Amino acid sequence: MRLLTFDLTDSSDDILTLEAMASTREAEHAAVMAEAEQVLAWAQAEFGGRQGPVEDGNAWDHELLVQREEGGWVTVTLTFSASAEFAEAFQARFAEPDED
Repeated sequence: MRLLTFDLTDSSDDILTLEAMASTREAEHAAVMAEAEQVLAWAQAEFGGRQGPVEDGNAWDHELLVQREEGGWVTVTLTFSASAEFAEAFQARFAEPDED
């Protein structure tokens, strides 16, 4: 991922939150959406039959928000509610390698 940045937060109810976000100018918006679609395609391919409320036993669910702001900025936020299994697979696939 070149434009989306990822953040993982834990909660006391065993549901993790993975948030991917990018704020760019309109000219880069299509590239951000392509990255978001790539992440969603991965989730569907790996856990497609297990999408829905995590509190009901599913592996993941998501929300995609696009906000247009003053000055020509567009913020895209892709938020996943995730099981530990989904979060681990997500991080293995999309985490940036450690720099030595």
